[in-house]
Amino acid sequence: MRKKRRFKRGEIPTASMADIAFLLLIFFLVTTTIDTDKGLGIVLPAEGEEILIKKENILNCLINSQGNVLLGGVPFRIKDISKEVRRRIAENDKLIISVKAHEKTKYNDYIAVIDQLKMANAKRISIAESD
Repeated sequence: MRKKRRFKRGEIPTASMADIAFLLLIFFLVTTTIDTDKGLGIVLPAEGEEILIKKENILNCLINSQGNVLLGGVPFRIKDISKEVRRRIAENDKLIISVKAHEKTKYNDYIAVIDQLKMANAKRISIAESD
């Protein structure tokens, strides 16, 4: 009489699977770098600090909800702001640009205006509160 051979199926040992998964998790957590946004490099004054400034040293920059810009009461396209501000700073080196945006102004429009001011080497930028 012949005996039937039983074949054992191959098995993968899973006893240390949780340990391996845990070690891989720790490895990736430790070696992964997280990029942080730099944001705008603006120095804010101390709370309650107020300085009186002559009107001729202030240039108002108003941004409405559609992204249109008034610079000193004159409408400008965003890409033309840098040239105009650079010209005005050359005339008055104590010029402060006061930026005021409507509450529904798109963030991209606001940042584009600030970028134009930075390109014009405007060092004195005031962020005005919207009403």
